[in-house]
Amino acid sequence: MSREINTEHAPAAIGPYVQAVDLGQLVLTSGQIPIDPKTGEVAKDIAAQTRQSLENVRAIIEQAGLGVKNIVKTTVFVKDLNDFATVNATYEQFFTEHHAPFPARSCVEVARLPKDVGIEIEAIALRS
Repeated sequence: MSREINTEHAPAAIGPYVQAVDLGQLVLTSGQIPIDPKTGEVAKDIAAQTRQSLENVRAIIEQAGLGVKNIVKTTVFVKDLNDFATVNATYEQFFTEHHAPFPARSCVEVARLPKDVGIEIEAIALRS
């Protein structure tokens, strides 16, 4: 039995989906694009977009009663793999700041993302 997770601290879904589902042991987030939930604005550069997407994931995971340290897998979708070094540095800083182990990760280039953003990140967190 799954439970929907929604929080006002992350952008509302822009389609027929929820921000995350809680399966008990696992929390699976939907992909988070870099929209600031307070302003509705998209972050401008790829570093800020990466950070905002990760902050949105964090807000959802925290709504489920977990923390960044519980994230065990992420999938990163980028519009341009030439941005990989910047994305990687921002990603590393985020997990280091939260004193969390680095999760397993996939990173793929995609042709286009919702609202023409440069990045989207989804995560799986483990409740231990």
